Amino acid sequence: MKVLAVIDRFEGDKAVLLLDDEEVQVIWPRESLPSEAQEGDVITMVLQVDHEATIAAKAEAERLLKEIMERNQEG
Repeated sequence: MKVLAVIDRFEGDKAVLLLDDEEVQVIWPRESLPSEAQEGDVITMVLQVDHEATIAAKAEAERLLKEIMERNQEG
């Protein structure tokens, strides 16, 4: 899915982006934008699910929950 955003302004190390026609404001790290990006530029953001990262995050959450449960049973 592609999302268009306009760089409304910069506030220190943050950028204020206006997304799509609704102009929803999003605060974004300035360092994550292309170095040549300026106020008024239109940028394209591609959103997609990272399945591998999702699986890894779920596995880590399950591992932590198991660890907590084991500690509670010991005490």
